[in-house]
Amino acid sequence: MSEERYWKERARIEQGHTRYREKLREEGKLFVRDRLKLLLDPGSPFQEDWLFARNTEEDTPADGVVTGVGTVGGRAVCIMANDYTVKAGSWGEKTVQKIVRIQEKALRLGVPLLYLVDAAGGRISEQIKIFPGRFHAGRIFYNEVQLSGVVPQVCILFGPSPAGSAYLPALTDLVIMVEGKASMFVGSPRMVEMAIGEKTTLEDLGGARMHCEVSGCGDVLAASDEDAIELAKRYLALVPGSFREKPAAADAVDAKPGRSIDQIVPYDQRKYFDMYEVIDRVIDAESWFEIKRLFAAEIIVGLARIGGRVVGIVANQPKVKGGVLFPDSADKAARFIWLCNAFNIPLVYLADVSGFMVGTKVERAGIIRHGAKMIFATSQATVPKISVTIRKCYGAGLYAMCGPAFEPDAAVVLPQGQIAIMGPEPAVNAVYYNKIMELPESERVAYVKLKREEYAADVDIYKLASEMLVDDIVPGSQLRDELIKRLTYAASKTLEFPPRRNGVFPV
Repeated sequence: MSEERYWKERARIEQGHTRYREKLREEGKLFVRDRLKLLLDPGSPFQEDWLFARNTEEDTPADGVVTGVGTVGGRAVCIMANDYTVKAGSWGEKTVQKIVRIQEKALRLGVPLLYLVDAAGGRISEQIKIFPGRFHAGRIFYNEVQLSGVVPQVCILFGPSPAGSAYLPALTDLVIMVEGKASMFVGSPRMVEMAIGEKTTLEDLGGARMHCEVSGCGDVLAASDEDAIELAKRYLALVPGSFREKPAAADAVDAKPGRSIDQIVPYDQRKYFDMYEVIDRVIDAESWFEIKRLFAAEIIVGLARIGGRVVGIVANQPKVKGGVLFPDSADKAARFIWLCNAFNIPLVYLADVSGFMVGTKVERAGIIRHGAKMIFATSQATVPKISVTIRKCYGAGLYAMCGPAFEPDAAVVLPQGQIAIMGPEPAVNAVYYNKIMELPESERVAYVKLKREEYAADVDIYKLASEMLVDDIVPGSQLRDELIKRLTYAASKTLEFPPRRNGVFPV
């Protein structure tokens, strides 16, 4: 009789509230346990804990959250997954306890933690049991910070994550949002209208596309639940299980065929090219995983493999705003650099940058403070770092993109490259402006042309190489092989940031 009761009770809890399952299907969303089936390796066991939480209550099976340990990509992971059929996935007393405990387990086991979020926030009716206490909801966010940089934390946002619970995705390493379904916001559209009189929609206020394009809170935009789960699995395959490990190597795959880098990158500094083409020529085909593609597109960041080794790529994109660095692009790069450094992922910088943006708008937006953040992150990174000047590297852009002063394991430059405080045109104008204005107008063009040629000769890349200011000049056709070789030699690097409690981040 007792075993019969066990199986009956277990089946009741596992199916959630069946009357809401049809609504999920209509919305194009998967039931929580169907999501888990797609995420976990086929045929692998899922060790669920605390399934019987609140089992004496009919309307709160498992208190609306599934927690346990499973296998993804042949590796153990801890999982927390909201069940939207139970009170819209909202947080109750045992929900919070289960999330806190699975976080503690991830820390003890030293394995990645996945948050499959689809929740309406905390239950006001249970606020005394979930909100103010030492081991209540705030502990979830506290634990996320303790786990940060220790094990990978990935959030797949399938639905809402409102109010205080919005900080759960915000504190993870990677946020994948399902377009048209996922959302996060501090105050709902109704609350916004009541508080400040602003009328808005859920999508405009906190929708997936908005966060992936505008706020930067979302890292990857997914087309569906299935797509989001596949993206999470791809990401996990590129990162180690914890900070104590290195990313798993794989068999090398040739780069994607196409035009050579020498054909892609023009010598004329005023002509644009597509940095994605350069990336395709140096990484293993089909290994690219981009982060924040839709946000601050003037800089590109993502994980890939080069010769089978996982690397993090930071690259300027001259096709967007000339590749100039703005506050958002500096933030985007800094966070990615910190991520790679936390999990032993070597960094490859591909530079074509005129520097940081100028003007009253960006100064008032804190361009100096945000730019300092990127320089701080680059300075702090102790993983292997290789700096490649693809074409130009001017001003503080050289510093942000790991120039020679920032301890790269190699600073190499293409023959098209040019490194200087600024380009010939603005430099000549800045230094010789008064002299130019004194000349007869008929002589100015020739004088400016002469001074620009002198300036270009002074910063000629072969002259810099002669002074040992760069380590090597590498033709574009040889860049991939050069990176493979240098990454191999740098793999044994052991360097730690000088001991301290913490640096004072320029945020």
